[in-house]
Amino acid sequence: MTTPAFGPVVKMPARLPRNSATRFMIIGGAMLALLAIVAIAAPIIAPHDPEAVEVRRVLGAPNLQHLFGSDVLGRDVLSRVIYALRVSLLVSVSAVAASLVLAVPFGLLAGYFGGWVDSAISRTVDMILVLPAMLLAITFIAILGPGSVVATLAIAVIYLPILARVMRTSTLVIMRNEYVAGSRARGASHLRVLLQHVAPNALGPVIVQASVLCAFALQLEAGLSFLGLGTQPPTPSLGGMLADGRDVLIQAPWVEIFPGLAIVVAVLAFSFIGEGLRRAFDPRGVAG
Repeated sequence: MTTPAFGPVVKMPARLPRNSATRFMIIGGAMLALLAIVAIAAPIIAPHDPEAVEVRRVLGAPNLQHLFGSDVLGRDVLSRVIYALRVSLLVSVSAVAASLVLAVPFGLLAGYFGGWVDSAISRTVDMILVLPAMLLAITFIAILGPGSVVATLAIAVIYLPILARVMRTSTLVIMRNEYVAGSRARGASHLRVLLQHVAPNALGPVIVQASVLCAFALQLEAGLSFLGLGTQPPTPSLGGMLADGRDVLIQAPWVEIFPGLAIVVAVLAFSFIGEGLRRAFDPRGVAG
């Protein structure tokens, strides 16, 4: 047996390390936990009143007293970003959670029973899915009025069909397994099969999708607030701060930059968690 001319052949691993999912979830979880702590402790952490107007500090540059500078009304940008994070995180997580409450049972019933039950549920949610997300949100808000609560309900309705379809597909996959057929053959009731066998095993992809949708929900809330349809003044919001700073972007870029960075960090946190969950639930689907 001869050794190759260029030395021994090193075999590359076909898959990513098993702990890659853990790394993503740790990074994302740490970022999200930090943002959540900052948002919850806003009254303690914020150095200034986010609504206090200081005429002498209009468009003031960042300094030791105002680390992120001041906006067009002389309000401290850092304090407003901290308070705005509270609103954005609350709206995005609440909207996806509310959507999950309806989407999980709808998708579960549609995938388990099939037939007219599947058709009725699927056609209903498809009617929502065909409408553009922003247009549907604006229509919803135009009927009920602007505000963070209405924005939360609008975002929940938008993501309901997406989560319901994921749950339905996951349920159909689980229904093919032998343990489900065996449980039904032993005379188990539909409720018992659903709760003990189907639902626990079908929730994985839905949880992954929900974590990713939290990132999109945060961006959608920021977009609605930017248009004046989400969180209303004087309550600080990241989208509202972007709208306030667009006219002074050249003169005072810090008014626009720091809220935008807060959105980026929050979206990255949810995205890392979603990627980690995807790798944990479907390790074979991760390419090497």
